[in-house]
Amino acid sequence: MRKSHFLQKICSTLDSKYSSLEPVREVAMRNYLLGLILWVVSGALPASQDLDFIAAREAFQAGNVKRLDEYSIKLQHHVLMPYVEYFKLRMNLQATDLASIRYFLTRYDGDLIADRLRGDWLKILGKNQQWPLFEAEYPLSVNRDTELLCYYYQNRLAVKDNSVLPEVRSLWFMPISQPESCTPVFRTLIYSEQITLEDIWTRIRLALEEGQTGVAMHVSRYLPSSELLNSADLNNAAKNPLRYLDTLKNKIKSRSDREIALFALLRLLRNDTNQAYVQWLKIKSQLTSFDRSYFLGRLGYRAAMRHDSRALDWFREAQNTPQTYPPSDTALAWQVRAALRLAHWDEVLKAIEKMSPAEQQIDTWRYWKARALIIKDRMQDANNILIPLSDEHSFYGQLAREELGTMLSIAEKTYRVSADEVSAMERRPGIQRALAFARMNLRTEAFREWSWTIRQFSDVELLAASEVARRQGMYDRAINTANRTVTQHDFNLRFLSPHREALRNIARRHELDEAWVYGLIRQESRFIADIKSHAGATGLMQLMPATAEWVAKQLGIPNFRQNLVVDVNTNLQLGTYYLKYVLSTLDNQPLLASAAYNAGPGRARRWRDDTRLLEGAIYAETIPFNETRDYVKKVLKNSMYYAKVLDHERNSPTLKERLGVVKAK
Repeated sequence: MRKSHFLQKICSTLDSKYSSLEPVREVAMRNYLLGLILWVVSGALPASQDLDFIAAREAFQAGNVKRLDEYSIKLQHHVLMPYVEYFKLRMNLQATDLASIRYFLTRYDGDLIADRLRGDWLKILGKNQQWPLFEAEYPLSVNRDTELLCYYYQNRLAVKDNSVLPEVRSLWFMPISQPESCTPVFRTLIYSEQITLEDIWTRIRLALEEGQTGVAMHVSRYLPSSELLNSADLNNAAKNPLRYLDTLKNKIKSRSDREIALFALLRLLRNDTNQAYVQWLKIKSQLTSFDRSYFLGRLGYRAAMRHDSRALDWFREAQNTPQTYPPSDTALAWQVRAALRLAHWDEVLKAIEKMSPAEQQIDTWRYWKARALIIKDRMQDANNILIPLSDEHSFYGQLAREELGTMLSIAEKTYRVSADEVSAMERRPGIQRALAFARMNLRTEAFREWSWTIRQFSDVELLAASEVARRQGMYDRAINTANRTVTQHDFNLRFLSPHREALRNIARRHELDEAWVYGLIRQESRFIADIKSHAGATGLMQLMPATAEWVAKQLGIPNFRQNLVVDVNTNLQLGTYYLKYVLSTLDNQPLLASAAYNAGPGRARRWRDDTRLLEGAIYAETIPFNETRDYVKKVLKNSMYYAKVLDHERNSPTLKERLGVVKAK
């Protein structure tokens, strides 16, 4: 049969199947159909089988038992049949007999779908307080969400097992709403005074910091009636904090009044440091020393994020009050960043040493601590940090290598998987299920199945799985899987370079560093051509619609349509043109251009210092947006590895050279 005729027959079959399905998003289905055709042509499972699975899944989601039964008959030999069996059990798990549940769990023991059903069942057992069965099954579960954890805590506290108290207290201090299963747990601890009145106020404050007024009001139920938050005052403070603060004068009397006043100040502080500070001066005499320390710490934190030179003074004032509010690791991180921008190395060191032990072990703070120690001429102490850090494949690991005078090397631990290792990996049921989900464009399910399957793999197995993913075009899974290895590495898999010919030619045309472009794409999309972000950015280089349209006009592309952005060549043409434009407007500085590509050119310019040159690494570390700060560091780190993988290392700059020095505004 000619291929064209074969495809026509497939499309006809798909059209007939599609018409019987529940409504789905047009674009998603179109992408699925295209992918499916390609799979069928290459010898994959019949198209009808995959469409039957999608229909079965939709029947489950719609609660249509009859339709699910019909499709389950057709899917007896499909690789995803375990999921169909799960759907059938899950339809009425509450009434399902114990033997059927046990049979399923035994049959698929060790698989993700068994753990998923066990988690669902455990929640029913917990809700019904069927503790003997719960106790028997809970140790066998792996993926435990907060709802399930709280049923476990209920059970342990009921038998007076206080070993879970630290875990429960940690959960209590989360500023977000918690599942209903947590309420009995919290009540038990409150009534037994293991969660104190001060703990209740602390959670209220944490919730208000995040703007979670509903959570704060909910938690305030546990306060004595005389101390309850005033809901009207809280709403007024949320809607118009300036007007609310203007009405206070000498009205701040109770703890509730103080917390709402501080909340109003924080609302102002989100947008305007100066306005918040003026209001603070008016009411600070009505606040306790502890409260003043708290607000000054938040003031320093927000000011540091805005690169306000007053930030360090406010941090110091907060920490020198008679009753000091303990700074969080997040606040201390911004104290370090503020000190870095002002080259106050003593303060860099002091703030890092105040962090929690776990926070101090993060590569960021180990590097900057070492730099501070070098300034203080404590070379041995600095080297004790830099030497082990230099073995890590991270942004700061590379900077540590360069501090020690060592260049990047990746060849000595390279492992190439054999054909037999790849073939064995392809036969793994979990891998096959993940590939099937990917084939149907069900990316979330594919990700979950893949992550579960590889979770306990050896380095060699991880590399074999990565190679399987690469061959199937699942570049994100290939990269992320190869990234997990500890002693055996294949950097060609970690730093994949698909579409090499097209990208190389386009990069040369725009006089762009190919390694940098690859580093950026790896971070943007992991080379998934049709991926779309929540914000609407599309394709390999994650172009926003307005940007794509503007560039298309500059390039004179006729009849441009947004659906063209998922095409690899089109996306590369548009994205590299925009990247070159951004680079040329920002001093040909890859650091600034990377920041601009993620957060916009205006912000990249704003984040420079007003009066002094900034070391590139300091500029990168003090970017206020968490996403952009992480993005920039990873893009530039990626560039270093791509220079090696693409054999550009002869003329490739060091990471410090890539970072450069950022000129004042």
